[in-house]
Amino acid sequence: MVGPTRASSQHKLTALYSHHSLLRYMLHRKRAIGEADGNEDAEASLLKKPQKLDCTISSPEKMDSNHGTGSNGNSRPITCDDGSPPDIDEDLHSRQLAVYGRETMRRLFASNVLVSGMQGLGVEIAKNLILAGVKSVTLHDEGTVELWDLSSNFNFSEGDIGKNRALACVQKLQELNNAVVISTLTTKLSKEQLSGFQAVVFTDISLEKAIEFDDYCHNHQPPISFIKSEVRGLFGSVFCDFGPEFTVIDVDGEEPHTGIIASISNDNPALVSCVDDERLEFQDGDLVVFSEVRGMTELNDGKPRKVKNARPYSFNLEEDTTNFGNYERAGIVTQVKQPKVLHFKPLRDALKDPGDFLLSDFSKFDRPPLLHLAFQSLDRFIFEMGRFPVAGSEEDAQKLISLATSINESSGEGRLEEIDKKILRHFAFGSRAVLNPMAAMFGGIVGQEVVKACSGKFHPLFQFFYFDSLESLPTKPLEPSDLKPLNSRYDAQISVFGSKLQKSLEEAKVFIVGSGALGCEFLKNLALMGVSCSSQGKLTITDDDVIEKSNLSRQFLFRDWNIGQAKSTVAASVAGSINPSLHVEALQNRASPETENVFNDEFWEGLDVVINALDNVNARIYMDLRCLYFQKPLLESGTLGAKCNTQMVIPHLTENYGASRDPPEKQAPMCTVHSFPHNIDHCLTWARSEFEGLLEKTPAEVNTFLSNPREYISAMKNAGDAQARNNLERVIECLDTERCETFQDCITWARLKFEDYYANRVKQLTFTFPEDSVTSTGAPFWSAPKRFPQPLQLSSTDPSHLRFIMAASILRAETFGIVVPDWAKNTNKVADAVGKVMVPEFQPKQGVKIVTDEKATSLSAASVDDAAVINDLISQLEICAKKLPPGFRMNPIQFEKDDDTNFHMDLIAGLANMRARNYRIPEVEKLKAKFIAGRIIPAIATSTAMATGLVCLELYKVLAGGHKLEDYRNTFANLALPLFSIAEPVPPKVIKHQDMSWTVWDRWIIRENLTLRGLLQWLKNKGLNAYSISCGTCLLYNSMFSKHKERMDKKVADLARDIAKVEVPLYRRHLDVVVACEDEEDDDVDIPLISIYFR
Repeated sequence: MVGPTRASSQHKLTALYSHHSLLRYMLHRKRAIGEADGNEDAEASLLKKPQKLDCTISSPEKMDSNHGTGSNGNSRPITCDDGSPPDIDEDLHSRQLAVYGRETMRRLFASNVLVSGMQGLGVEIAKNLILAGVKSVTLHDEGTVELWDLSSNFNFSEGDIGKNRALACVQKLQELNNAVVISTLTTKLSKEQLSGFQAVVFTDISLEKAIEFDDYCHNHQPPISFIKSEVRGLFGSVFCDFGPEFTVIDVDGEEPHTGIIASISNDNPALVSCVDDERLEFQDGDLVVFSEVRGMTELNDGKPRKVKNARPYSFNLEEDTTNFGNYERAGIVTQVKQPKVLHFKPLRDALKDPGDFLLSDFSKFDRPPLLHLAFQSLDRFIFEMGRFPVAGSEEDAQKLISLATSINESSGEGRLEEIDKKILRHFAFGSRAVLNPMAAMFGGIVGQEVVKACSGKFHPLFQFFYFDSLESLPTKPLEPSDLKPLNSRYDAQISVFGSKLQKSLEEAKVFIVGSGALGCEFLKNLALMGVSCSSQGKLTITDDDVIEKSNLSRQFLFRDWNIGQAKSTVAASVAGSINPSLHVEALQNRASPETENVFNDEFWEGLDVVINALDNVNARIYMDLRCLYFQKPLLESGTLGAKCNTQMVIPHLTENYGASRDPPEKQAPMCTVHSFPHNIDHCLTWARSEFEGLLEKTPAEVNTFLSNPREYISAMKNAGDAQARNNLERVIECLDTERCETFQDCITWARLKFEDYYANRVKQLTFTFPEDSVTSTGAPFWSAPKRFPQPLQLSSTDPSHLRFIMAASILRAETFGIVVPDWAKNTNKVADAVGKVMVPEFQPKQGVKIVTDEKATSLSAASVDDAAVINDLISQLEICAKKLPPGFRMNPIQFEKDDDTNFHMDLIAGLANMRARNYRIPEVEKLKAKFIAGRIIPAIATSTAMATGLVCLELYKVLAGGHKLEDYRNTFANLALPLFSIAEPVPPKVIKHQDMSWTVWDRWIIRENLTLRGLLQWLKNKGLNAYSISCGTCLLYNSMFSKHKERMDKKVADLARDIAKVEVPLYRRHLDVVVACEDEEDDDVDIPLISIYFR
């Protein structure tokens, strides 16, 4: 389980939303890149814009007031000015489309949003909405930039001090997405001005004004969604009012659950059993529909029916099926997702009767009511005093506590029994400060709420949410003098944490691994916090990837003119513009065993903390092992669509990242994918495999042969197995029977492939296993989940058939270096060319073996005749090679999903959908095929921002030092629901032996060049009998081998060099050995790694 905690209360919650087990699998594996740009001026040029941006300043009254959502009773269609639906740039928004879908994106593209208050929180919200691609964002702020603002707003520089906040933000925000109209308002707002917006967000507004505006929004026709959010020091709040009747179109964003039916009883209520291929996800009360049911066809009427008594593989149906036909076989049951109507209370009513608060941390069960009171008290304080409480002022704190007491006394039934004055005191002290991590976290939450308001996608926050991170404060009490401003850009942060922690932040040595979406957010956060911003501090960031267009919708430090440049270099340069004091070094090395000469012992020993911003499990595990070895804190996080998690790995306090593992992803058996698919994923897996086999692996195999025929033939003879035979057959096929010399040859090849895949193979399969086949036990062979296929007949009038032929022939031509004629993309011309192809008659054969064993790992059966066949194939291959023109080579094609002009996804979608048609499986559009076959991980800016904000709240604790286990927090969140599950981490497992104890964090160090005998004695003195010692993958000693006793007086370092062939680099002074031990009772004892410092 990857969830951040195992606390029982959280365990129950996260079990309900077990999708977070996917969180470690963030994005597809990064592709390797070539050499970094050697231009000395490259870094300086990264920040230069290729052209001046046109920042539109317009009045909101002129904006289109069409909500276009249907969520608040407005069901007008969403269109552009010319009446057509808004275009979606799929290359840019592919990861976001995987979360929201087209319809939600179109609703966003038609939405106008106001964000009022351009301090740290407001700019984070605006950033996330602009990246999401709303139609327009209007920035409102009447105030001017102060030095104080520079610790939370990434757009401000010292040169902006004195300028209007909204105006100072426009140009840099516009760079994020030129498709979004960004305008400003710099004077006092009237409620009538709100009528042009679908959603309005206020981050710095009095309660009195908020109530006035909310009343207007609540009663407007259609209602305007109103959000009020504040960040005050380590405290934050959100209030949402989306009107008296708001329809949530999709409450969780998950695909409807399905099941493959095994049986249905004639009963009241009916019992529906499903195949045990996968557990059912239905819950009592869900509505489901049936399709493809044989026998009991009455259920195929499309009528939703209610589930009850849901179990892992069966459920009861609220339906009397006694008089229905008898169930025979087949059938799919599918969940019907229901819209949900929410009735929001206006702010004036919700303040008095807030209802249930959305909880986040179960150790703070009683905190939300107190914070509900605290924020009202602060509003009263500002109204009476005309300012915020002063940090460290006991007088101001007492004044706020007094106001809170007064408000509480007049609260009637909502009155609190007891007020925690200590918490209110902290609240008062930090209330003026907008901290960057809090702004990032709440910017993610509120940004997502705006998306919900504009689209009806996901369940809104209903209606109050309060959060605090008091645990982030230093463990030692702060004196008022520590909190005084120093006339620096960090004064807001100093007013909460004190100047000593600020100094620690600035002097920190930090390693960020990864510079994608998480890495960009971390760099921005750390620059604003002042981390590594003194001459003693240093931030190292590494990433071996380059910027692609699809990155721009969430990796917000990158611009379109950076495409193709190194991620880490660009990100570091932009972060340096946020805070010129940032001491950052950007590297393009993958953190891996191969780069331990770069990230060597000296590098690791100098670090204070490591922050992972990775997209794959293997890299995370490697970093976890390095942090364990060097005893360094590791701050881990991940996102998956609207979900995110954070995990704190703290030396000697918490378990490490690798202490718990997700179960491996379930893989469909090979026979299912190749012969018995029953869902579109199987079809797409097969399609991706065929694409790579036909266009990459076979051409590469051909080139391997042509590069050195003698060596290749020798290798095939030596192998002499089914794989070698298969390789030779494919090469001969490519160079002989299926060799293409003209584009018409490529059309012929594609047409015959269609016939082979979708007609001949299906005819052979159904000939071998007719529809009435039975298994050895007498059960029907074609029982669920198997689906009986039907062959396809190519039609020149079917666009999907022609698209398949077009994509296949164009890519085939590319592999042979054949020029693609202009007519190749004209479907009529392609249809004419296809009509010229002679398709031979197919006759199924007797005795063809088709693999049905689900445990089989290969479809190529070994044969005793392999060697003889291989010799014959080699003779054929040698003849083929003589017919080739001199220097002939093929062009292998590597699958690239993010280029919509290369026909790769056209072919894969075509391959999969035609196969789906064979088996009557619902087909998918190219975009959905791209998500599945391209293994695209859904990603949005909001969950990324929230995750990094939460991690940076933990970073304060790590760099302050002295915090206990119970002070740290791990989080699992799902912004779609919304769900926040926060709890303390799990401690490491403790191993005890005699009077000693240790955990995975411990390493035993011996600072002496010991002999093997000396090492055994050293362990003996601890009551441990070593019976096996290894170094790397080599055994240095085992008590069972008498010859090993001859090694007793040799140095362990010499044995490692001579036997294990371990060459310890000059920069390393020690080697590590793994020792297996028993205690005096002969029980195994798992001891730490032993490091012998022999130099």
